[in-house]
Amino acid sequence: METRKMKTGSIFILTYLCFLSPVNQAPLPNATIYDLAFKNMDYAMNLYRTISGYHDKNIFFSPLSISTTFAALLMASGGVTYQEILQGLNLEQLEQADQPELIPKLFQLLNENITHSMSLNTSLNLDQSMALFMSPHFTVERVFEDQIKKYFDAGIKRVNFSNTEESIRVINEYIQQKTKDKVTDMISSLDSVTQLMLINTIFFQGAWLKPFDSDFTYTAPFYIDNYRVVQVSMMLMDEKFDMMEDTRLGAKVLKLPYREGVSMLILLPNKGMDYTVIDEEITAERFLSWIKKLKKTKLEVNMPKFKMEQSYSLHNLLPQMGMNSIFSNSANLTKMSPDGGLKVSEVLHKAVIDVDETGTTASAATTVGITPYALPRTFTVNRPFFFFIYQEDTNCLLFMGRVIDPTKN
Repeated sequence: METRKMKTGSIFILTYLCFLSPVNQAPLPNATIYDLAFKNMDYAMNLYRTISGYHDKNIFFSPLSISTTFAALLMASGGVTYQEILQGLNLEQLEQADQPELIPKLFQLLNENITHSMSLNTSLNLDQSMALFMSPHFTVERVFEDQIKKYFDAGIKRVNFSNTEESIRVINEYIQQKTKDKVTDMISSLDSVTQLMLINTIFFQGAWLKPFDSDFTYTAPFYIDNYRVVQVSMMLMDEKFDMMEDTRLGAKVLKLPYREGVSMLILLPNKGMDYTVIDEEITAERFLSWIKKLKKTKLEVNMPKFKMEQSYSLHNLLPQMGMNSIFSNSANLTKMSPDGGLKVSEVLHKAVIDVDETGTTASAATTVGITPYALPRTFTVNRPFFFFIYQEDTNCLLFMGRVIDPTKN
């Protein structure tokens, strides 16, 4: 039996070339990975809204990949740069003055929790990795090198950035390998004066708990707006699903579980509801309320197949979230290197998702013979929607996105 799988890959790159007063917030006593996952979710929503402010197109990114990379930078930074990263990631309440390595430790524990739960089931796969690409003549503080290895299992790789063609080849091959060939040709150009690159990759592949049957897939209209309609391949399944209705928000929520431990949550605005209004209302607290209120319901689900490849120059976006100094000549990265003049010049993020179905299943014909009065309620995703891929144990948000046009890659 073949299963219908969803694959995602994401890549996050920082390239290094050459006092804000901290917000007083009561720290959370005995902070846990659940607190980190909650804070990370609100940061993800803030980043989503920042991206959304630039266009009304498809969006897809991995908040976990981005926050993990900047968590590593916390160990390298000081002063205003440290405070801006802390606030930009929404982690002020997790900081403990007497435990300077608490936040990196929480990221380590969160990643171990996710990896362990995935390893228990061969139908799920999540690989996250980090690597430092450094010039042969670049010196890194030993403490930072030890910390990034301890908490993020980051490897150190030496490349001659002055040979840009060879450096691009080596780095792109690393990214392609780590994302199982889902992210290719990430870098097309590179400044020869680059000194160091910090790269984080994340790749997820999962099989639905109850696969869709490709024999039931049909062509149907998808209404982008009142004036634009496209034809999509619509998957169909008649089954019991977890769903709820957020009447105040004007949307319905559907949970599509993978085999073990990870699920996709679909947020579908009601007909006539402007999705841009919903943009402003999505928070971690609201997300958790959806999960708590989900109830088993007999549904006919109609879900479009879609794939996206999205790239973002986050160095143009993160300053709007308060992270400014790290991209300027005033960047404080002295815990990484005793050399001065280091700053982040680029923050590149590329994420890929492929949601489709392949093959059929043995129990595909179970809905035959349903009489009209027994027909289930329908959940038809035929207009712009949001989706979230999260680990159920911690509610950690792995990926999130918005689909405006499923036919656009």
